Amino acid sequence: MKEYSRYDATGLAELVRNKEVSAQELLEAARERANGTDSQLNAIVWRLDDEARIESRVRLTGPFAGVPFLVKDIAQDVAGAPSAGGSAALRNNIASHDSEYVRRARRAGLVIFGKTATPEFALKGITEPKAFGATRNPVNLFHTPGGSSGGAAAVVAAGIVPMAGASDGGGSIRIPASYCGLFGLRPSRGRVPCGPDRGEIWEGASSEHVLTRSVRDSAAMLDALAGADPGAPFHIAPPELPYAQQILQPPKPLKIGFCTRSPIGTEVHPDVVRVIHVTASKLEALGHQVEEAEPGVDGLALARSFITLYMGQVAADVAACKAKGATDDQFELDTRALDLLGRALPVSEYVAQRRRWNEYAHGLARFFTKYDLYLTPTTAQPAPRIGQLAMPEWQQLLLRPILALNMGKTLMKTGAVDRMVRENLRWTPFTQLSNLTGTPSMSVPMGVSESGLPIGAQFVAPFGEEGRLLALAAQLEPMFVRSRSVV
Repeated sequence: MKEYSRYDATGLAELVRNKEVSAQELLEAARERANGTDSQLNAIVWRLDDEARIESRVRLTGPFAGVPFLVKDIAQDVAGAPSAGGSAALRNNIASHDSEYVRRARRAGLVIFGKTATPEFALKGITEPKAFGATRNPVNLFHTPGGSSGGAAAVVAAGIVPMAGASDGGGSIRIPASYCGLFGLRPSRGRVPCGPDRGEIWEGASSEHVLTRSVRDSAAMLDALAGADPGAPFHIAPPELPYAQQILQPPKPLKIGFCTRSPIGTEVHPDVVRVIHVTASKLEALGHQVEEAEPGVDGLALARSFITLYMGQVAADVAACKAKGATDDQFELDTRALDLLGRALPVSEYVAQRRRWNEYAHGLARFFTKYDLYLTPTTAQPAPRIGQLAMPEWQQLLLRPILALNMGKTLMKTGAVDRMVRENLRWTPFTQLSNLTGTPSMSVPMGVSESGLPIGAQFVAPFGEEGRLLALAAQLEPMFVRSRSVV
């Protein structure tokens, strides 16, 4: 067991290729690790052990042949398995076929033995769904692993699997990476397909990939996942070299602009600011030019656009569930409030805010005419405690009659959207820029707080430049600050 948890996915696959270990032995090691730790973490919501045993016995091919793997319980559908998205409304929703993501994961030789926890509809930067209970951070069990790929981060940080399926619509790969001391890359819009049932998720703001402990795993997995599937809305140009090759050479000296100021004017923890300044110093020591600078993008306006997307998407998701028989009591109170606001939102306002994404993309692109990368904190604070971000009782009491009377328009007039911007994004105000502009970004583990909680540094690159990010991450990897699991 100790040997298993020390390897990354690339290393385990090499052991299988060299016949030093079998796929069945790796699966049993992963299952044993899960059995011994998940009672404390609550990170795996569905186990697919029988299916995985059968799969591990067939002849597996691909770069990760025989490596155990877990997928996220939203959009990464496995035929015959539940796809609940963290919601009681979808507990009995059984996928009829594999998603394209899962097909490509299987083609890469990965053995899928379960699905990981996510908040309801992947809506939060924490993973505490009422339907499945809170998922805990392996670095400190009193704290959240983040969200919405919180279950994925927990299983990787705890050594259950070396990498796990994740997705990112507002920071959901990078936030858990930061909170759990992992590497997390969010690919460019369209780099990894989300078919066959979807062309884009969240208007293209969401990207599918993995959370990992090593940069080389993330690079090789992006090679395995990348490329449009039939029906994709557009085809992004492939890299000149596979990503797994691009990380073998250090990047040319880069000009990097950095900023620690919250784009929505909220507080940034002093430990987080310190880690970014230390990261800047390390980059300069590697020969890169680093200076304080930020894009000409209105951070509050971008946050309002993101919250508008949030409300509209929730309203559509709730309506789809209700069309299949779901009832109000099957949704969390927060979700019902977002649904109420989404239904009260004028279509013209949703479209107007969606059009502003192009404005933000152009502002960031102008920044990239001068700089190669943009460095910020991944999150404004270290991981919050379990339950710390739950809706207060008094707000719940006020909200219930508003929901009962369907007073969405009244609630909208009270400035609810601006309050949501500050309340929902004050912990994570840096990540949405990449989602709305479609650009690739990554969180790298570059420090810890005084209390020992991991802190990530976020790098954003121009559209299509995942290779630039991965090459820099590989150069920084010897400096990563690794956090130990307590389970």
